[in-house]
Amino acid sequence: MHRLAYVPLERLTVPRPVERTKYVVDKCRGRAVLDLGCYDETATIKQGTDQWLHGEICKVARTVIGVDSSEHLPEGGLATGENARIVRGDVTQLGQLAVPDSIETIVAGELLEHLPHPLRFLSDLHALFPGRNLVLTTPNATSLTNTLLGLAARESNHCDHLQLFSYKTLNSLCLRAGFKEWEIIPYQVKFTELALRSQGVRRSLVNAVEWLVNLGERMFPLLSGGLILDVSHI
Repeated sequence: MHRLAYVPLERLTVPRPVERTKYVVDKCRGRAVLDLGCYDETATIKQGTDQWLHGEICKVARTVIGVDSSEHLPEGGLATGENARIVRGDVTQLGQLAVPDSIETIVAGELLEHLPHPLRFLSDLHALFPGRNLVLTTPNATSLTNTLLGLAARESNHCDHLQLFSYKTLNSLCLRAGFKEWEIIPYQVKFTELALRSQGVRRSLVNAVEWLVNLGERMFPLLSGGLILDVSHI
């Protein structure tokens, strides 16, 4: 956690970008995990690959309880492993769900940008799960990808995204939610869905563009595809 002055020319100390899935999975190793918004029905093509975050968490965590409001989930929930299950529920109403007291780590992968009241969501986590670890990922409002697309009058955003966060705005949410210790780490963009839907020369082109963008992200971390919020104690 760095103290920010919130002035326009303030220099930010930002670490080099990491690989999102690997970072989150490592934080869940051997722990009891609450995985919020984890079904990701808009990207089911990733299920069964090493880029489906929930599936990768299930491989290393002691137990995993997922919560998602998708209508594609069965009423009785969905078993995703011997130690894992996704139940249908509202992530903004966690106080109404029977969440085990044994939860150690809370994961919210690519969720915050979908919520109408992100500060209320984080404040509720602070009240419901004091002392737990939170690992949250979200797209970066100042990403290199959208900066370049903007030059061509284009923008990459899902229709369910209600807002995007920058390094400073994400830090502001942590302050107002009452968190005490946190770190914000950039993560590299991955064109996983586009690559999986492509073949031959087109897939090679997608991989080449991803490599070039990742190079730019390493040079200028504040232009990375997304941000990881790692709160050691909510």
